[in-house]
Amino acid sequence: MPRFKLSMEDMGLIATFESITGVSAVDVVRDDESERLIFVVRPKQLGKAIGRDGIRVRTAADTFGRPIDVVEMADSAEDFVKSALAPARVEHVKIVEHKDGSLVASVTVKAEDRGIAIGRDGKNVARARILARRHFDVDNVVIA
Repeated sequence: MPRFKLSMEDMGLIATFESITGVSAVDVVRDDESERLIFVVRPKQLGKAIGRDGIRVRTAADTFGRPIDVVEMADSAEDFVKSALAPARVEHVKIVEHKDGSLVASVTVKAEDRGIAIGRDGKNVARARILARRHFDVDNVVIA
């Protein structure tokens, strides 16, 4: 599992997120292309971080002045990709190593959830790619 460093600014973002939600985040990614912040929380903490009717995540978004995505950490690359693509219902994730050594997560989702998995302008699959690369050295995520 790759190690990444959090900057002082990242740690400040995490501290603010934690004070708003009451949930400790293990990572934050500034996705400037989609103008959002992606927080990774410990397993079983997603609901608490979002809050009833999304109140905590909306408060965080207002505080940071940009949309917030919250993803639950997982022990395996497959489970983490599933988590990153939520709320799409993922049927199967297979990590495939190509001849050039790159790792690709091939994801099968329910047909009616394909659009959710991809997201508007590809934002959801991009979130999964960013996080899978950062946490598990997976080079790409493909919706099959």
